[in-house]
Amino acid sequence: MATANTPDFNKPLYAPLAEIDPEVKNIIDKEVWRQFTGLELIASENLTSRATMEANGSILTNKYSEGLPNARYYGGNEYIDELEILCRKRALQAFNLDPAKWGVNVQPYSGSTANFAALTALIQPNDRLMGLGLPDGGHLTHGYYTAKKKMTASSIYFQSFPYSITPETNLIDYEGLASQAKIFKPRLIICGASAYPRDWDYANLKKTATKEGAWLMADIAHTSGLVAAQELNSPFEYCDVVTTTTHKTLRGPRAGLIFFRKDLENAKDLEKRVNDAVFPACQGGPHNNTIAAVATSLLQASQPSFRAYAKQVISNARTLASTLIEHGYKLQTGGTDNHLILWDLRPIGLTGSKVEKVCDLMGITINKNAVSGDASAQVPGGIRLGTSALTSRDMREEDIKVVAGFLHRAVQISLVLQKEAGSKLLKDFVRVATTQEEGKEGYKQVKQLRDEVRAFATKWPLPGVDVATLTKPEGILED
Repeated sequence: MATANTPDFNKPLYAPLAEIDPEVKNIIDKEVWRQFTGLELIASENLTSRATMEANGSILTNKYSEGLPNARYYGGNEYIDELEILCRKRALQAFNLDPAKWGVNVQPYSGSTANFAALTALIQPNDRLMGLGLPDGGHLTHGYYTAKKKMTASSIYFQSFPYSITPETNLIDYEGLASQAKIFKPRLIICGASAYPRDWDYANLKKTATKEGAWLMADIAHTSGLVAAQELNSPFEYCDVVTTTTHKTLRGPRAGLIFFRKDLENAKDLEKRVNDAVFPACQGGPHNNTIAAVATSLLQASQPSFRAYAKQVISNARTLASTLIEHGYKLQTGGTDNHLILWDLRPIGLTGSKVEKVCDLMGITINKNAVSGDASAQVPGGIRLGTSALTSRDMREEDIKVVAGFLHRAVQISLVLQKEAGSKLLKDFVRVATTQEEGKEGYKQVKQLRDEVRAFATKWPLPGVDVATLTKPEGILED
């Protein structure tokens, strides 16, 4: 609290957000309301804990800490050093790693930053790398480019070549990868994906990497929580470097981690290269408040309750997949091993863009996604779904079947809207979905399902929010 001697120019430092900036407070309140009244099915999102949010919003945001523990460029970091060392320890514990064999840098701001820092540490400009192609479930930071443009830093600064999935099974083509690597001679092979619903054969990848003299790096951003819970194969037995975000299945704040081997012949050199690549090569001082939140979420990920959560996430994803298949839909790979499914809408003549838009109107948050064979990532033929966030709201298999029913109805409504639009253009599709036109039923069906989704969603708690006292804020767009 301000004191009687606090000058007027400092009094705003002690006032709450609602008083200082009601406009921003209202936007936050509207986002709370959106999350409470809707169903979050984006596979790369989750709901973090109240404790993690408290750490992330702490006074640690005030401190500048360039450098590493006990080697900072600023003074006053004795407690920040304690925090970062604790976070490192918890990261290794969460993934059951021997500190004699593995080290970790906990400073990356996010997953993309962690990945580019790892590339900077492992290879030189114009060196060659291989990653899973984007249309087959890969990630932008794994070397994505198009025929006309190098899209991301990983393709701008390095030569990249995508490997793929098999057309018959949509599973990773390990044999093809090995054949391509024999010709391409990459210095780095990246495994991991953003839209691949199956587990990875890391031993197979290691065999190829060793044969071609390449580093093997795993980006487990999507699956790290499931790996920590020992529900999926661990890359740590085979990979040289492992990167991850912390906000997906790991259920932490938005940040990144880089794990590196310490039992290699050049281990000291690798550790220095990774640390130097993070700072000063790719970013400045760490966000200490976020590191505190990461430490808290890693502590939670080490508990038996988290393993039970991870099991439920996978069970819910498999229930979602099987229920959609029962409705007659096609899923890439025919199911899932992890938290996500990839739904191929092309057999019924819809695009992911249209279904995403309809679901948004209903309070179901999903994302359009390319499926194997798509020519455009902007107008893809599928959608990606994930169960991490719904599981964090206490939902189990029977509840997921209800959600699958909503999705089925949303797709059927989309077919009605597409017919009523009279064209293939997204703008015409949106028009009939959002405007009552005489003789057209799609708009009414959208509104009816939206009300049902809201009634269902508001039965569930929302971590970090007292929903018992929650009221609808001003400015909500929907009626």
